[in-house]
Amino acid sequence: MSADAHAEAVAEATATGSTADAARDFHLYATLSHELLKFIGQEDIDEFLSLAAQRQRLVERMQKNPAVGDYRKTAECQKLIDECHPLDMQIIYKARAWLNKSRRKNAAVHAYDLKTLNPVGNIFNKKY
Repeated sequence: MSADAHAEAVAEATATGSTADAARDFHLYATLSHELLKFIGQEDIDEFLSLAAQRQRLVERMQKNPAVGDYRKTAECQKLIDECHPLDMQIIYKARAWLNKSRRKNAAVHAYDLKTLNPVGNIFNKKY
C-alpha cells in the first residue's frame, strides 16, 4: 500500500465530520493534485489512474462531511482552493494531451492492419 493510500485509509477510518477532518481532507486533496500532476507529466498512467480514483473517493467523503461548508469559508481553505484550481486545470490539459497522443498512436498502429488487403493479391500465397 502506498503512503497516500495508507494516509487515505487512516483518514477515512478516523473521519468524524469535524472541521479538522475537513481541513485534513482539503490538504490531502491538494497533495493528491500535486501527485496527479507529477505522474501525468511522467506518463505513468497506471499510477495516475490509481491516484485519480483515490481523489474521487476523497471528494465523495468530503461531500458527506457537513463541516466542509464551514471550513470552505476560512482563509486557509480559500488559499488551498486557489492553489488547487490551477493544478486541476493543468491536470485536465495534460490528461487530454496524453489521451490525444494515445489515440494518434493507436490510429497509426491500426493503419498497418492487414484487413484492407485485396484478397486477389493473395493468389500468390496459394499452393496448387
